[in-house]
Formats: sequence, structure tokens, C-alpha cells
Amino acid sequence: MNTQGQIEAAICEGMTRFEQEYMGRGPTGIHAHLIGDLLVIRLQGVLTAAEQQLVKSLSPERGRDLLKQVRIQLIETARPVLEKLVQDVTGVSMVSLHHDISTVTGEELVIFTLSQRPALRDGSRKQAV
Repeated sequence: MNTQGQIEAAICEGMTRFEQEYMGRGPTGIHAHLIGDLLVIRLQGVLTAAEQQLVKSLSPERGRDLLKQVRIQLIETARPVLEKLVQDVTGVSMVSLHHDISTVTGEELVIFTLSQRPALRDGSRKQAV
């Protein structure tokens, strides 16, 4: 059994690896937050150079929509990998996955709904009196 901080750190490591392997580039920043049965991951700086050029070269709406469609397809294709990551780290299964990305800020949000709240070990250290 892990602490909440250990789970969040392991998810960050796994998501960074996933981004590097599947998207070709890791995030410049990443934070995970376990809130009950929700696991929220915020990734910053995830747009590749090619994605940035695509967004700039087309109309803002067309570039945004095209990029989001591609990212959604990639996430759905890799869903089994993400489900395994979540299961391995939290010890509970994933019920659903929600994803969005901003072409303006380069920020990506991934939210996993878990089947239940993961069992957590208390991370506080007891001091000798």
C-alpha cells in the first residue's frame, strides 16, 4: 500500500514515459492529483514542434479541431496501456478516461475515473516522544 504522494509521483512518471513513447515528446511539467476516486493529471508543454506548426498554419479553429481529433485518437488507441498504468499504480481499475488539450497553452488534462478510492497508507511520520 502506497501513500497518496507515492501514487501521484508514480502516475507522473508513467504518464511522462507514455508521452515520450507514444507522442514523441515528454511534458515540460506534470502534476497528478488523486481526489477520492478521481485521478487528475495536468501536463504542460506537450505540443510537438509539428503540432505547433500545424496549429499556426491553419485557421485557429481548424488547427485546434484537427489537433484535438488526432490526440483523441492516439489516447483511445493507447487506452489499454493507460488502463494498465492506472491499475498497476493505484491497485484499482479504471472506469473512464477523459482528455482535453489546449492549442493555446500547450496544456493537456487527463482525468481517470476509478472504480473506487484506492487504499492509501498514511504518509505522516510519527515522531518519538
